[in-house]
Parts: sequence; structure tokens; C-alpha cells
Amino acid sequence: MAADDDETGLARGVASRLHAFNRYEIKYLVANEDVPAIRSELARRMDRDEHSPPGGYGVWSLYYDTPALRFYWEKIEGLKFRRKLRIRHYGELDAVTDDSDVFVEIKQRVNRVTQKRRVRLPYGAARRLCDGHELVDPGPFGQEVADLLVRLDLRPTVITGYRREALKGRDQDVGLRVTFDSRIRGRDRDFHFGTAAENRYIIPPRLTVMEVKVNERVPYWITDLMARRSLSVVRISKYVQSVEAHGKAPRSVFHVPEEALPDTALPKENARVL
Repeated sequence: MAADDDETGLARGVASRLHAFNRYEIKYLVANEDVPAIRSELARRMDRDEHSPPGGYGVWSLYYDTPALRFYWEKIEGLKFRRKLRIRHYGELDAVTDDSDVFVEIKQRVNRVTQKRRVRLPYGAARRLCDGHELVDPGPFGQEVADLLVRLDLRPTVITGYRREALKGRDQDVGLRVTFDSRIRGRDRDFHFGTAAENRYIIPPRLTVMEVKVNERVPYWITDLMARRSLSVVRISKYVQSVEAHGKAPRSVFHVPEEALPDTALPKENARVL
């Protein structure tokens, strides 16, 4: 199983444990044909994450929201404190069972800082918590998740999936992480990860989302590289993209327009294929 950040190397069957960290996240939209050159430049100062094989790994997230899409509108309105609840799976979907490792996460934004808290659970237990409101993790975080689910009447809303390649900083740039997310798709039904279901592209397939993640400040050489390549910071959310691409809310200023697509139609493809 490939994974992201501090979940790497977790062994199946160990009791769940809360992981929490804060960081700054900066996103760019990059044409696919430009990714190899940027990756090559980054490789002069960064290493490939040992859990990120050539070609990357799958990342799938099931997002929960209220019937009125409270979390979506918090993002659109730019609230200084906002959050999202999701179940996330790293890897392919072909062999997902109730015993597969997933993370139940609360990702929140406080001013400019992104905070993430999560516990690793077997997929069956995560579903019992998030869909059945069963307190499978009796710790404070599990109780917080259960309270949000019941108090706000949260329910499955959309799924997102993409292919991720990850680089990590070395020497003085320890803590720096850069990810490339491509083939970004989603769906608004068939919410079981193990279901063979069709997705649609929610970001034009010729574009990759590059994300720079740091604990404190972005290294000068990163900002210099982006300036030389005329890349601008974008405010983009895969969750928002999926909600709007499936017509659950009007398209906002954050939505990547369909005119950016190479064709007029948004293609579909099987969820099991990354």
C-alpha cells in the first residue's frame, strides 16, 4: 500500500492511533507535458518518496457533508475556519475489503494553516462509524467524528480519486513535500470503495495539480522555480470540483472551466482503473 505523509509503513492490525499535523499547502495547475521537466528540476534538491513508486499510487476519498452542503459553502465563502470529513484509501481499489486499511480524517483550515487529524481503521469499521454511527473508536477523535456525523446529519456526498506522485525534501528542506496529482476524477453515487463504478473527470485530464506542502515557509528556490515557469497559485479543491462537476451546486469562481478540456465532452472511465 502506498501512502502519504505520516501514514507510511503502518502495519495492518495495530490498534488505531490519532495522527495530527499542521502545514501550509500551495497549489498550482500544470499542463501534463510540463510535469517531467518540473519534476526533474525538483529532483536536484528532493528525493522520490520511498512509498511513491514510478507512476505513482492511487488516492481515493469519500467526502461527507450536510444535506445543504455546509462544508462546501464554507469553502466557497472563504471562512477562516472550515473543515471536511472524509474516509481516505491509499492504493488500488481492486482488492478493497472490510479489512483494508483506510483513514477517517477531519481536515480543517484555520486561517492559512491546514490541519489534519485522523485515525487508521479497517474499512468495515470506518463504514460502521461514518455510515452506521457506531462508536468503533472510543477515543476523543472518534467521539468528535461521531458527534459531527449525528449533530450535522452528515452523509456521503462525493468521491474523488487520482494518481499521485510524491517527492520529499532533503537536507535543510526536511519537511518539504511536493505532490503531483493527475487523472483527477469523481462520482456522486456508488459510495463503496469496492464497487466497480464509473467516474468522470472533475479536472481536465490534460492538467495536473501540483501541491507544495511545508511546515513553515516555502523555500526560495521553489518560488523561484514557479516564477520562472510562470505558474500562479490557484485556489482549487478536489471536493469542490466534484460537487460542482456533478451539478450538486452552481459552479463557482474556484471551478476549472470545461473549456480547458481538450474535447467538449467529459470522458468517463471505470473507477478500478487508475
